[in-house]
Amino acid sequence: MREIHVDTIRDKVAELCVEATHVLPDDVRDGLRHAEATEPAPLARQVLVELIENFDIAQREMIPLCQDTGTTVVFVELGQEVHVVGGSLEAAIHAGVGQGYTGGYMRASIVEHPLTSRINTGNNTPAVIHYEVVPGEDLLIKVLPKGGGCENMTRFTNLLPRAGREAVINFILRTVEESGGNPCPPLIVGVGVGGTAEKAMSLAKQAITRGVGSVSDDPEVADLEAEALDKVNALGVGPQAVGGLNTAMAINILTYPTHITALPVAVNLQCHSARLKEVRL
Repeated sequence: MREIHVDTIRDKVAELCVEATHVLPDDVRDGLRHAEATEPAPLARQVLVELIENFDIAQREMIPLCQDTGTTVVFVELGQEVHVVGGSLEAAIHAGVGQGYTGGYMRASIVEHPLTSRINTGNNTPAVIHYEVVPGEDLLIKVLPKGGGCENMTRFTNLLPRAGREAVINFILRTVEESGGNPCPPLIVGVGVGGTAEKAMSLAKQAITRGVGSVSDDPEVADLEAEALDKVNALGVGPQAVGGLNTAMAINILTYPTHITALPVAVNLQCHSARLKEVRL
């Protein structure tokens, strides 16, 4: 049994919050550069040039990539042989988020009650945490700051099984087209298919962490991703919805077994500032 103290977890989460909001992952950088190199529309290409310049400035001067530093979504893979000591794992994650956002002078965007009072918590807590228990003695933490504009475009539907592949693609297309410029394209489109409603939604969020340029291990799903990406980019929404061929950098699909009567599908859009950092303890 391996022990990890909550103070280590808190401090690492704080570091990830700052790094994630300031430094774009390499796969997203490469995706934006590829989009700029392949975009034939002059205005769309100029938008991409400016997005690339923005992430260069953010990293060089260590300022946030976007003023919306997001809801802090945290994915935790906890090894079965890990014993968290010194306090609560969940409390340590929330404390790390608060430490990172206040110490990093980042915008606090979370309100304590979602209805009428809507008073800002002041430090971007609480985080939204997804847990998975896995074999081994490591603790993997991924921090995903999720902007409001793209998160608000999340959509879910429960299709009949006979609707099949074409209906899944059409739902993805409709979600992207109706979202327009709100999610700040070019996008990473996360799709969850299967399970139950909440499982499909969780899969869609997890799918956006898989990275630009990755391909599903399932040949059928990989083929579906490629077809959907071609059709999304043929919509002509383009970077920041000015038109063009680069509406999405990637479509990542995760699946899960489901009931014989159901075909649940969720779509979660991630903006071009696809912020994500992780640490393995």
